[in-house]
Amino acid sequence: MTFLPLACSAALYADGSRIDKVYNPYVQLLEKEIEYRSLLQQDSNADLDGRWRHTLGYGQAISDRWFAEVYLIGIDQPGEGFALEAYEAELKWQLTEQGEFNNDWGLLFELERERSEDIWEASTSLIAAREWSRWVATANLALIYEWGGDIDNEWETALSAQLRYRNSELLEPAIEFYQGQDTQGLGPVLTGLWRAGGGRKLYWEFGAILGTNRETADVNWKLTLEYEFQ
Repeated sequence: MTFLPLACSAALYADGSRIDKVYNPYVQLLEKEIEYRSLLQQDSNADLDGRWRHTLGYGQAISDRWFAEVYLIGIDQPGEGFALEAYEAELKWQLTEQGEFNNDWGLLFELERERSEDIWEASTSLIAAREWSRWVATANLALIYEWGGDIDNEWETALSAQLRYRNSELLEPAIEFYQGQDTQGLGPVLTGLWRAGGGRKLYWEFGAILGTNRETADVNWKLTLEYEFQ
C-alpha cells in the first residue's frame, strides 16, 4: 500500500465540498450503467444544513480500457427548492491490467460546466488501487483547474481514499477520507453488489462522512446506486 501514505502526506486543497465518490481504475468491456448519487448535508450552519446534491448519469465502456459517462447535477436547497446546477462529462482510462503490478492504475478526466453561471472546471485524477489479503485500498489524487467569468481562475488539488474489507460480495464495510481546500472528512461506508443474471448487477453504497474542519458539514450522508448491464 505504498501509494496511500504518499498521497495522504501531500498538501491537498480544493474549493467547495469534494465529498462524492472514490473511483476504482477498472473498465469492463461492453458494460453500460445508470448511476445515481446523492449527498445530504447536516450542519449547525444554516447555509449548509439540509443542502442536498443529486447526480444522475449514464455511462458505457467504449473499449476494454476506456469508459465514458455524462451527468446531470442538481441541488435541492432549503427555502429555494430543486434546481439543475451543472453538467458533467468524464472519461476513465484503465492503465494496467488488474494484478499486473503491485498497484492497479487508472486516469480519470472530468469536465463540468455550471448551468446558470460562467464557471468551468476540468480535472485529471490519478487512480491507484492495491489489494492484499481481504483488504482493498483505493486513492484518487486530482489536479483541478477552474475558470470563467464568475470565478477566479485557479489550480487546486484534492484527495479521496477508501479502505474496504472484502467480507462478502453483498456487504463490505469501508472507511473513506476526503481532503480539499474547503473539505476534510472521514467516516464509515457500507457497500455491496447484487447480481441479477444476464450480466446485470446492482452496486450500492451508503455512508456518513463526518466533517473534521469548520468548512465541512458536520455529517454528510452519501448514497450511490449503480445499475450495470450489457
